[in-house]
Amino acid sequence: MGPVDIENYLSVVLPGLGINKMRELVRLLYEIAQRDGAPLPQILPQEEKWNFEKAKTHLLKKRYPVNFKTAARNRFYLPKLELDPALRADLTPRPFYPKTVYIEESVQNTPLAARVRELFPKARFELTDGKTQVGSPHFSRRTETLLIHREKYDFLKPCPCSCAAAGCGYNLINLGFGCRFECEYCFLQQYQNLHAVLLPANVEEFLAKIDTASFNKGPFDRPRIGSGEFTDSLVFDHITQYSQQIVPFFRARPHLQFEFKTKSVNIEGLLQAGGAENVVAAWSVNAQPVIQTAEHFTPSLQERLAAAAEVVKAGYRTAFHFDPVIVYDGWKQDYAQTVEAIAQAVPADKVAWISVGTLRFSRELKKMMETRFPNGKLLDGEFLLDFDGKMRYGDGQRLEVYRYFVPLLKKVFPKTVVYLCMEDPQVVKAVCQG
Repeated sequence: MGPVDIENYLSVVLPGLGINKMRELVRLLYEIAQRDGAPLPQILPQEEKWNFEKAKTHLLKKRYPVNFKTAARNRFYLPKLELDPALRADLTPRPFYPKTVYIEESVQNTPLAARVRELFPKARFELTDGKTQVGSPHFSRRTETLLIHREKYDFLKPCPCSCAAAGCGYNLINLGFGCRFECEYCFLQQYQNLHAVLLPANVEEFLAKIDTASFNKGPFDRPRIGSGEFTDSLVFDHITQYSQQIVPFFRARPHLQFEFKTKSVNIEGLLQAGGAENVVAAWSVNAQPVIQTAEHFTPSLQERLAAAAEVVKAGYRTAFHFDPVIVYDGWKQDYAQTVEAIAQAVPADKVAWISVGTLRFSRELKKMMETRFPNGKLLDGEFLLDFDGKMRYGDGQRLEVYRYFVPLLKKVFPKTVVYLCMEDPQVVKAVCQG
């Protein structure tokens, strides 16, 4: 059922609606029908006598049963429904094998360029001056193009935490852009404008900036630097071999700590590099039903935890990120099972930190998610415009999540730093000090 079908129905039930009023009611009817699988006449019965305000109030109550009475009306985001079938995500399983590889002339003789030529002999290779636009205009085809380049900017920077959100002092080293996984909530599908995988060949220039840089410390015993903001830290490590340079570099600098943040199980590079107490291999984890339905192409929870156990045996510490937590019927039981599985897989004293963050996204990403994953269930939740302009669960639902998670995690991992990711400082205060 698309926008036209809903508009046709509304034209019968409420003839003469203006553009803006039609837009809001179409949006509400669509979201309720998607969530409940109900026909339009059941949601907005034709035999009732409706006017716009009565119909909108009726639909808002149905769409937001938890938050309708407490949320201000301007927090309900009702944009025009625009679904483009051409933008649907391609969920056909396939290995990562780019069709075209662009190599900047300045890095054509680097070890990374040589490895890429060896790993992908059937790809079409082109040299570029670094100014030519590369990549597909279609996000789902981004893995068809690989760019090996020399990064000149943003070697190191603080985590781009949401404006006014409580920060954790994370420091980023941007080793790559783009990912082969298809997580339905990933911000890259709205943020990434160059639809290709970018891998810098000059990692030594990144590392050269470390010793003279000033870093935030946050709640940790020493500054925490990590990759994994714009790509998965390890998914391409068999190509880049970044771990072979990063691990020994930080092993020699125990006053710092480095985090590889990943969903992959691509850990051979870490195992070959040898362990280091101040190098942390961190896994993004979720309830297994969420992994199965919304984190496409990613390893299962058990596979991730098996990889975590391996790196701990090799001498690394590990960490976990429950981000994003999804609220659905049975979420507490499923996430409790995830916590229990972690505790069984790795020793508690080897877990350096655990973060918790509920699902949030920009308004633009909401529209991208619903058009790329029309059968997805993540957007069935009650998301409201929040303090930073992003869409989040209401305060009450988020507090319920954190008041469930934080005590549980602190009980199971008493020596581990547990923190909330990109949250309202008032929510952090209510959970951590209340």
